[in-house]
Amino acid sequence: MEFLIITGLSGAGKTRAADVCEDLGYYCVDNLPVALLGRFAALCLATRGRYERVALVMDVRSVNSTREMEDALDELARLDCQVRILYLEAEMATLLRRYKETRRPHPMGMPGETIRQAVEREISFLAPLRERADFVIQTDSAPLNKLKARICDCIRPEDRRFTLNIISFGYKLGLPPEADLVFDVRCLPNPYYEPDLQDLTGLDAPVSDYVFRNENAQILLQKLTGFLDFLLPLYEADRRELTVAIGCTGGHHRSVAIAQALGQALEDKCRLVNVQHRDLEA
Repeated sequence: MEFLIITGLSGAGKTRAADVCEDLGYYCVDNLPVALLGRFAALCLATRGRYERVALVMDVRSVNSTREMEDALDELARLDCQVRILYLEAEMATLLRRYKETRRPHPMGMPGETIRQAVEREISFLAPLRERADFVIQTDSAPLNKLKARICDCIRPEDRRFTLNIISFGYKLGLPPEADLVFDVRCLPNPYYEPDLQDLTGLDAPVSDYVFRNENAQILLQKLTGFLDFLLPLYEADRRELTVAIGCTGGHHRSVAIAQALGQALEDKCRLVNVQHRDLEA
C-alpha cells in the first residue's frame, strides 16, 4: 500500500497538489492529525485493496512536532507501507503576496507578529521534514497545468503517457462538447449517395476504399497527420490528453473512415490513441 504525504509551507499549494493526486487515483485526506496516522493506515490495510494509494495532506495544523511526524512515518514503514513525502515550497515574496491576496491568517501566526515572522518560523519547524522529503517542488511560477505535470512526473511518471482521443461525429447531431480540435471532412465525396454503400459505415472496407480512392482524401489524411504530429509534442508538455473530432454530415461514412485512418497513422508513431465513433449507431 502506498502513502503519499503532501506537506510543505502554508500557501505553497498543498490543496492543489491534493487535487492533482485525486485525479491520479489517490484517496485524499486533508489534515489528518498525526496521532491518528497509524490507526488510519491500519484501517486502510484492513479494506484489503480498496485503498491502495492514499495521499495525506499534513501541515503545521496537524503536527505538534516534527519528531511526532517522523515517529508516525516510521510506524507506517513498520506496517509495510510504501511512504513517500512530497514537499511544496515557494519564495518568501510569493508566500507573502498569496497571503495578502487571500487575507487569511497564517496557521503559525501569533498576536502582534507579521506574516513574514510566521513563515520564517514555519520554515524552521518543517526543516527536518524537508530534509526527509522524496520530492521538493517550488511553486512560485507554476500555473495549475504546469504543477500537475511536475507532480505527475515525480509521483506517477508512468501515468504521464499522453492520450490522443479521436472522435468521429455527424454535424446534424451537434459538435462533441469535449473536442479540443474539430476538422470538417464534408468536403469529400459522400458514400451515402452510393446505393451499395448507404447502409455500410466507414469501418467497412468498401466505404473506406471509396473515400480514399479520392486523391483529396489521401492528401487530407497526410496533412492532418503531419499537422497533429507537429502539434502533439506542444500539447504533451502541459496536458495528459487531447481530443480531436472529425465530422461529416451523419457521422457514418467519411468521418469514420478518416478517423480510423488518422488513428492508425498516429498510433504508428508510438502514441496512445483512442478512436471512438460517436454517431455510428444513430
